[in-house]
Amino acid sequence: MDTTMTPRDLVEPSGDDTEFVFFSGKGGVGKSTVSCATATWLADNDYETLLVTTDPAPNLSDIFDQGIGHEVTEIEGIQNLSAIEIDPDTAAEEYRQETIEPMRQLLDDEEIQTVEEQLNSPCVEEIAAFDNFVDFMESPEYDVVVFDTAPTGHTIRLMELPTDWNAELEKGGSTCIGPAASMEDKKVQYERAIDTLQDTEQTTFAFVGKPEDSSIDEIERSAGDLAELGIESQLLILNGYLPESVCEDPFFAGKREDEQAVIERAHEEFDADATATYPLQPGEITGLDLLSDVAGVLYDGAEATVDVGSATDIETDQSVDVEALADPASIADRVTPSDDETRYLFFTGKGGVGKSTIAATSATKIAEAGYETLVVTTDPAAHLEDIFGEPVGHDPTSVSQANLDAARIDQEKALEEYRTQVLDHVTKMYEDKEDTEIDVDAAIANVEEELESPCAEEMAALEKFVSYFQEDGYDVVVFDTAPTGHTLRLLELPSDWKGFMDLGSLTKGAAPAKGDQYDEVIETMQDPERSSFAFVMYPEYTPMMEAYRAAEDLNDQVGIETAFVVANYLLPEEYGDNAFFANRRAQQENYLGEIKDRFETPMMLVPLRRDEPIGLEELSAFGDEITGLFEISKEEVTIQ
Repeated sequence: MDTTMTPRDLVEPSGDDTEFVFFSGKGGVGKSTVSCATATWLADNDYETLLVTTDPAPNLSDIFDQGIGHEVTEIEGIQNLSAIEIDPDTAAEEYRQETIEPMRQLLDDEEIQTVEEQLNSPCVEEIAAFDNFVDFMESPEYDVVVFDTAPTGHTIRLMELPTDWNAELEKGGSTCIGPAASMEDKKVQYERAIDTLQDTEQTTFAFVGKPEDSSIDEIERSAGDLAELGIESQLLILNGYLPESVCEDPFFAGKREDEQAVIERAHEEFDADATATYPLQPGEITGLDLLSDVAGVLYDGAEATVDVGSATDIETDQSVDVEALADPASIADRVTPSDDETRYLFFTGKGGVGKSTIAATSATKIAEAGYETLVVTTDPAAHLEDIFGEPVGHDPTSVSQANLDAARIDQEKALEEYRTQVLDHVTKMYEDKEDTEIDVDAAIANVEEELESPCAEEMAALEKFVSYFQEDGYDVVVFDTAPTGHTLRLLELPSDWKGFMDLGSLTKGAAPAKGDQYDEVIETMQDPERSSFAFVMYPEYTPMMEAYRAAEDLNDQVGIETAFVVANYLLPEEYGDNAFFANRRAQQENYLGEIKDRFETPMMLVPLRRDEPIGLEELSAFGDEITGLFEISKEEVTIQ
């Protein structure tokens, strides 16, 4: 770590070539705010600046109070600044058409249909987003390009498939991101883009997070993935810490103390060249004055301005009755089994929204009611072990409560099990073939290479996930982190592309016996009498919109409807009796109304706690405060 560097040193251009600043982080941490403040500050310092977002829930238009959209647009009132909100769906469709058009004169209708099927891979959406990154990374008319939402290690690894481009192109083979022939023009462009990402003189990679241990854990894991690809994380910004002046009672004073400890930990542990912080504001950050305040703190060493005010400045929707939004009986009905069939309960949402705590608390209360319960996490951070305060292994093990088992899917073990299964199947499959034109060793080598794809890791986790549908003896199985529409669509990839063992063959094609099993599992997830998908969020714009988009994606692509939503971290009425928290509550109430309007499902309301619940006793007590869970424990349960 270079302790002599400042955030200004890292984002301000230092040479004649265009430079790039990437901001990465989970939804709702203030990434867009920091990106907009940085771009505005650079433009105010006479650098010709372009701001680009690929966030599926963009709010640049709200922050700058003007329409932006899918075209480069000049920002009103700021010289030298333009912005664009790349629409992921539009970008993916443009990419598909660019790939298919040159082939229409060369391939027949059946072959074109096969290519179109393959280009429905969810990986193609990531490639399309990266394609847009690449376009703007070759924009010499700008001094600096600021990216709100950086490509992940997952995305960048897709660029490296196949590792031997030339050999694959000569074979006319295929990859999980499309026919290799369509990649030919992209090869040099992608390699140049990755070289630029790895060049610390031309590129700054920054993470934005909240002052929470789980947020730092997520960032360290993501930074580690990027480091393995030769990309350094140089800047860490911790956003939204509680201002000391508003923490007037023990509840919020204690939370502030915890946040400051996390900030200290980040300074000591995270290997960044510079770290900066910015406080929580009483409302959302929009308008040039607040952006200027953010930038002044981050890059000019100014003190933050927190205008607490003397009353509630945020206009509230008077029609929103928070308590009336909840429907405890409906929640209880959706988390418990009907008849004698197992209920599968899925908690999903972006990192940092509290999924693991909600899943563990729900499982604890369901088990207390007498249902045999298994809670499973697919979260690579494996927070269940910390929450229960007991070991949780790769296979179901009992925790210290009747009717309750827990398990965590170990990604490395799952991948190794999956690799062995696929390669064994492929080897046996080719042993029975008499076609002498097939180079068996080359075919197996292709499969081994595809197994290095990040998509294979998702398939491995999904394979293990599917196995829990065959677990006997449970009334309820609770999943912490459900498979997304992106992951489930991997099952729909074509099983063959001109004989090449592409990623599709790693699903139904590589293990035909599993095809019916996959179909049965998806049918179970689509059945509201058997399965409940719940999206966890907190009532702010970005978490709400990301959850809404994911829910729509799951419904449109897989036919799975959202059973209920979980509104987490609701400010308690008994603490924070000042204008600052009055404004924050008003903002939450407005978003709770919007969540209800968008999702049209029952809502589980979860209060903000002083500390995260640890251990079964605290989880049980916390469950009594959550909509629907207290009602379960009071029901008369008859075990079939």
